[in-house]
Amino acid sequence: MKLTITHQETYSRGELLLRTLFGWLYITLPHGFLLMFVSLWGAILQFVAFWVILFTGRYPQSMFEFQVGLIRWNTRVTARLFNLTDGYPAFGIKGKDELTSVEVPYPEKVSRGLTLVRLLFGVFYVFIPHYFILFFRLIFVGILVFVAWWVVLFTGKYPKTMHDWVVGQVRWQTRVSIYMMYMSDIYPAFTGDPLPDKE
Repeated sequence: MKLTITHQETYSRGELLLRTLFGWLYITLPHGFLLMFVSLWGAILQFVAFWVILFTGRYPQSMFEFQVGLIRWNTRVTARLFNLTDGYPAFGIKGKDELTSVEVPYPEKVSRGLTLVRLLFGVFYVFIPHYFILFFRLIFVGILVFVAWWVVLFTGKYPKTMHDWVVGQVRWQTRVSIYMMYMSDIYPAFTGDPLPDKE
């Protein structure tokens, strides 16, 4: 899995203020409303995919592509709400965005045994260790987003180290989701850094 959110040279202060004051109205409400229903359909497809994997060892490609599209949509919205990029996020699982990218390679085979292990014990060996760390990281990310907001407001620049850290949070959470959705057999790394040799 490769997830990138472009660090812009300059950021719009006007868009920053607009998102802060009215983002809930023109980003969160319309996208959140649609994503609620699309995510429900995604959950149904994940349930179906589980059984297909169990019997065939393969993740149906059309279902896989739908899930990747849903992840990309969520990433586009998250990038704007965290002020990581300017611009308005495109709607839909086929929406395009030059500032965000999520690539998930399609697996030719998915381990049936590991799929069962994830279903039965995933909460213990995936969710608990990862989300214990991610919870505390999220607190720090909240502080970084707050500080970066003021920096962008006064300078029009988003500090690169802060940007990388916040993007790392999104990347880490996405890795965990992909693993638990049976879309990859690679156990998610305990880092938000990109890992091109392992993903």
